Formats: sequence, C-alpha cells, structure tokens
Amino acid sequence: MTWHISIEVDRASSDSLTKQIQEAIRCRIAEGILHAGTRLPSTRQLASDLGVSRSVAVEAYEQLTAEGYLTCLQGSGTRVADRANGEISTNADPLREAEPAVPVHWDLRTGRANVTNFPRVEWLACYRTVLAAAGRDELDYPKVAGLPLLRDSLAGYLGRVRGVRSSVETVMVTAGFAQGLSLLCEALPRFGIRKLAIEDPGHNNQRRFIEECGMRTVPVPLDGEGVDVDRLAATGARAVLVTPAHQFPTGITMSPARRQALVRWAQDVDGLIIEDDYDGEFWFDQSHRPSSLQELAPDQVIYAGTASKALVPGLRLGWLAVPPHLSALLSKVRSRHDLGSDGITQRAFSELITSGMLDRHLRRVRSRYRSRREAFTQAVELHLPCAGIVGSSAGLHAYLQLPADIEESPLVEAALRRSVLVHGGKRYQFTPGERPPALVVGYSTLPLAGIAESMFAIRDAVDEQRAARGRFATGGPVAHRRAGQRKAVHSRS
Repeated sequence: MTWHISIEVDRASSDSLTKQIQEAIRCRIAEGILHAGTRLPSTRQLASDLGVSRSVAVEAYEQLTAEGYLTCLQGSGTRVADRANGEISTNADPLREAEPAVPVHWDLRTGRANVTNFPRVEWLACYRTVLAAAGRDELDYPKVAGLPLLRDSLAGYLGRVRGVRSSVETVMVTAGFAQGLSLLCEALPRFGIRKLAIEDPGHNNQRRFIEECGMRTVPVPLDGEGVDVDRLAATGARAVLVTPAHQFPTGITMSPARRQALVRWAQDVDGLIIEDDYDGEFWFDQSHRPSSLQELAPDQVIYAGTASKALVPGLRLGWLAVPPHLSALLSKVRSRHDLGSDGITQRAFSELITSGMLDRHLRRVRSRYRSRREAFTQAVELHLPCAGIVGSSAGLHAYLQLPADIEESPLVEAALRRSVLVHGGKRYQFTPGERPPALVVGYSTLPLAGIAESMFAIRDAVDEQRAARGRFATGGPVAHRRAGQRKAVHSRS
C-alpha cells in the first residue's frame, strides 16, 4: 500500500532539505495533526513525493526516530511513536468510564453493552426493506426532530408498553440519551432554569456531563421510596432528573405516593421532571412494572429513552417525549448543532417496531437477562448470605448491600487482586454521609458460570478482610464452609 504525508520543502530556504522534513513532521506531531500510531510513507516513497534523494528522507527519519518521535519496525513500517506528542491516556468522554489499566477476568461494572444480543438478521431484513423503498424522506436531509414515520411508531410503542402520552409532534429522535440531555441543558435556561436536581446516589459521570453542559447540579438524597421531595423543594431547583422505574444505582422503584408528590412539586414550582427510563425493557419482578411517570403529568414530565440496551449503543438511537410547549424550542436548539439523525437507520428502527420484530427480540433477550439475574441472586445466597440485594428485580445491574462491619474500599481492592473489577456504592455518592457499604454489580456481559465465580471471589475477599480481624464475614456459615473446604482439600491431597 502507498502511504502519503502532506508536507512540503522549499529549495530556496537556507535550511537543509533534511531539516525541513524533520521540522514539518515534528510540528504536525506537536500540534496533534499526526496521531500516535499513524503510519508514514517509506523513505523511498517520501523521497519520490518530495522530489529529493532517498538519503535525505533516510536521514530525516533516523533523526526523528532517535529523538523518540517515530518508531521503525521491520514489517510495520515507520509510525508516529506513542510518546511523541505527550499524549496522556485520559477519559475524554464524561459519560463513559475509562478501561482498566490491567485486564481482568470478570468485569462487573455497569453500563457495559452485550453486543452479542444484537438481532443482526432482523436488523438486516429491516435495512433491506427500507433501502428497497427508500425515497426522498430517507435519503434527503431528515427533519431535525426525526422522521415523522419513526416518531409516530415510537409514540404508539411507548404508549403501549410504558403508558407514555405522546404524539408525532411531541417526540424527538436523538443520538442517544446523551444528546437529548445536552439539548435539555441548553434549553432549560430559556425558562430561567439554571440548576438541575439529581438523585444522590446517582450516575457520577452523568453529573459531570450535565455540569460540562453549563448547568449546575444539586444532589438530592433518596429514601426507600425514591427521591426525597421535601429535600428537593428545599433546594429551590425547578427541574430534576430521576430514574423512577429502576433507580441508578440502588435499584429502588419509586413508590406511587412519591410519584404523586413529585408531580405536585413540579406543578407547584412550574418545573420540569426528566424521566430517564434507561433500562425499562428489562423488568423481572413478579409485580407489575409501573407505568411511566410521564403518564401522570405529560405537561410536566420529559420522558427519555434509548435503544442502547434493547439493541446496541452503536446505533446511537434515543428519544424524548416532551411537553408540547417544548417541542419547537428543542428543534431550534438542535438545529444549531446538527441536521438530524441518519434517516435510513430511523426508518429501519421504525420497521423493527411496527413489524413486531422488536417485541420478539426483547422477549428473547429479557429471558436471557432474567436467567442472569436469577443466577446472580442464587450466587449471592450461596456465597454471600450476609449481603442483601436492594431494589426491584430489574435492569442489568444490582445493588448489593454489605454488612456494616465490611470496609467497602479495601473489599473492592481485594476483589481486583482476584481479577474481579467491581465498584463500591460510595463511588456513586455525591455528598458526604453514612450509607451502608455496598457493591454495584453489572451482570449483562457475564456468562452464568462467571457470575458464580465472581461472587465466590468476592466472598473470598470478604473472608480475608474479616479473618484479618479474627473472624469470618458471614457469622458462621462461611467459616464452616471454608473449614469444610479445607478438609476436603486435605482429604484429596
């Protein structure tokens, strides 16, 4: 393959041709134009492109390699070195967590996509159907709020499965919830709303994202029924972001009385509630899944959903069902940033919904995740009977409350030494306060055996911590099991 680099040399310059090449490459690396790992043309190709002798190109590359700007490996060609531009591995995306520095055997972090569940056959069929009939609506610039066909399909679907009250005029298609949230953060100040109340504990990366969008966040504590409305009222905020169906990270489902109280608060302060239904497709509890909060007060609640967990995050498909007085404003705000989402993908998603294929896919996937949830519950009962799962049986994560004597941070570190990556509950707290130690466990990508093995490793870490204090964690049962395991090992040896 022939590689090319856009640099020039000036034969009238007092600097040598070699020096000019070196300076041009150094500058492009320092300015971030040439990224680490970028392959450069061979010395022969570079010499030919610039009309210089090959020895000039060879000398320039050799000097840059000696200075650490380039690497040259046989079979890999010449590339920009990883350390050349002083790049530091940072997590530039505030909504995504950086990957661990050291690979782990079992990753129990939340928000990880199980892409193996993506319905490739059905999606391809929808795409073929759409492409065969695609017209101007799909191929031209789409409407900023989304294709009317998809908005109509979403309005019908959300009404059927969530009780959302919406129409073509009040649904906006977004590039995931992140874009919808950023649009709301830009629109709310037009109504004099400059601070957004959030649940505490909650999504810490989401809080950072909101603040980077220019809004001030105000953490509001939870109790067993959901967000504390009295404490919310005391903040003076007129907008709040909540996860009422399956609170993140505690898993609490907001009680009917608390829902009514929250709606009354919004009406009293002429405020808005943003309902983030981030994993609403996956409800495993035997009790009936509550309808959307938006159903109670469509003029006060903005309902937000996404296809990231139902399908895959890579599609970047989300939606907002907004009060009628917000529709035009959000479209205006959106038009300042982009010209809408991909029309073909929108039409394919509409086809997936109206054909019934999405419902069939969700039934299959829901069954798989229910099996994981049951395996997790059984593993906790077997290996960590001293712990308790908080909240509803729903979603793709669980909040595991630990005994009060367990030290959370040392336990997380001990689990990592056993190649299990899991976060503690305090990671999600915004304000100081005593909450029982806990682990937030994501199980969506784990095989069933991995769920059991990871819980066994955490149990081992708990026992290690308590053994250091002279007693085992689970108050007898674990100690007895451990002793029995030792006897079994000795009998086999």
